[in-house]
Amino acid sequence: MLAAFMDGLRRLLNLCRKEFLAVVQDPASRVVLVVPVILQSLLFGYGATFDLTNVPYAVLDQSRGEASMRLLARLDGTGAFHRVATLQAPRQIAQVVDAGDALLVLHFPADFESRLAAGQAAPLQLILDGRNSTTAGNAAAQVRAIVADFNAGLPGAAPPVSVVSRAWFNPNLETRWNIMPGLIASLSMLQVMMLSALSVAREREQGTFDQLLVTPCTPGMIMVGKALPSMAIGLLQSTLILLVTRFWFHVPMAGSAPALLLGLLLFTLAVVGMGLSISALSANMQQAMLYTFVLLMPLVLLSGLATPVHNMPQAFQIATYVNPLRFAIDLVRRVYLEGATLTQVWQDLLPFLGVAAVTLPLAGWLFRNRLV
Repeated sequence: MLAAFMDGLRRLLNLCRKEFLAVVQDPASRVVLVVPVILQSLLFGYGATFDLTNVPYAVLDQSRGEASMRLLARLDGTGAFHRVATLQAPRQIAQVVDAGDALLVLHFPADFESRLAAGQAAPLQLILDGRNSTTAGNAAAQVRAIVADFNAGLPGAAPPVSVVSRAWFNPNLETRWNIMPGLIASLSMLQVMMLSALSVAREREQGTFDQLLVTPCTPGMIMVGKALPSMAIGLLQSTLILLVTRFWFHVPMAGSAPALLLGLLLFTLAVVGMGLSISALSANMQQAMLYTFVLLMPLVLLSGLATPVHNMPQAFQIATYVNPLRFAIDLVRRVYLEGATLTQVWQDLLPFLGVAAVTLPLAGWLFRNRLV
């Protein structure tokens, strides 16, 4: 009995040793085991953070008094807030918030200084960009803490400065209003990239890749034939998520559905180009899935889905400019929550066209070179 057990254990250990050697002796496997783990840990550490380290804000100070200056000095002294604009009129508030330049705007009314001098309560209006509800809520809480500390240094029992908050595009700062529109782009991207990445790799693994040579279709036609189904499925999935967001979770839609779908169409085209490039580069389905998962992680982390891009280190912010998901989430949130038109979000469409202009010809070139 003991001999049989030891013999079985020895065989099991030999199998484990064989599998371990097969993994570590392959240079590509060694790279996959080490490099993605290090990169993803760095991305999570720097990119996936809710700490307030870089909060852009604007100021409309109509009182221009000493009290407002001292309160703003306390705000700037935290190191987390930095002023991006000093406004001159209330109509400029919409410009900096709509464009996403400022996460919050502090509005000191004209009688702010005089009310404090008279010992009366002085309201401070805090306007928040509710499209990023989590960060806006954290920023508002920190502003209230700074105001409370400022009030503690003033004479009188009653707090003289009261913060009156108003969140645009998400009045109650509900997290669902922030997350669900972003999922319209991000969830469909996961499926579209996987489908397009497996398309050519599946042909190669199943041994039907060479049969494409004898078809009357050109390589370009074959690539288009593989791209269109993935795009159609991606748009269908985006539409389903849109319907769930609107009618199940009752997140009101302020923009135009055709404008949103047109932007998603161009985004899906860019994602399909990336997936086809991976597929043409992969020798089998396993490689295609591996490359896709390695690429998807940084794309999602650096998209601004959960944490704002301006809260990331400068190097990561620069890296997001080649990430189409970042601009897709910005487009969806602005059209869905803000009611922006395509003429207002045309800057988000340019990265889609740029990525598609690079990846689709690259996929075609790789496809043709694999055929010959």
